Amino acid sequence: MTNPISKETRSLVRILDHHGIDVVLDVGANVGQYAARLRQGGWSGRIVSFEPLPDAHATLEAAAAPDALWEVAPRMALGASAGTVSLNVSAESDMSSALPFVPEMADLLDSAAYTGTVTAPLARLDGVFGEYAGNASRVLLKIDTQGTEAAVLEGASGVLDRIYGIQLELSIVPVYLGERTYLDMIATLGELGFRPALFVPGYFNQRSARLISMDGVFIREQENFT
Repeated sequence: MTNPISKETRSLVRILDHHGIDVVLDVGANVGQYAARLRQGGWSGRIVSFEPLPDAHATLEAAAAPDALWEVAPRMALGASAGTVSLNVSAESDMSSALPFVPEMADLLDSAAYTGTVTAPLARLDGVFGEYAGNASRVLLKIDTQGTEAAVLEGASGVLDRIYGIQLELSIVPVYLGERTYLDMIATLGELGFRPALFVPGYFNQRSARLISMDGVFIREQENFT
């Protein structure tokens, strides 16, 4: 029995179809949850997933293998520079991050406590964009990198004119030290010419009875897109 398609997934797929998105760059793919939701929602375009954690990357490759239009890049993190990066590995792999937890959040998220570190190759998106986006004319950049979304965006600065839409996780309550707030990120995207098309509630913490994060989907204003 398959899970029902959520209204949020239906809305996201509608946005991709309406704007003619021809490739999704899935940065911080973990084990492929996001790409799987797109497929469940009926989107059949090309997906390229990026994931730096070894175990998650192996699971991601297995998930993508039957899908000819779902490519998994070699294991790497994306950020504002090229080189290597040390990642804190969480007991919940999708909470792993290059950043430490904010102390008070570590208490609320005890099941996500870090269990070790791993080193991963680090690249700028504008350094690998041509290899993975190819000739695509309408690219959606999805970023879910646990507090380093701003760094990924900075590393895409050289190819922003090729990016039509951006989806990223927005922190309402900071979880990681040094991450930028949702208001700051929304303002930055506005300055870059992207306007909100959809907000999707994310993690709701039961102990504090607060929404901690949400996803925002932003589309470039037509008159600014080339």
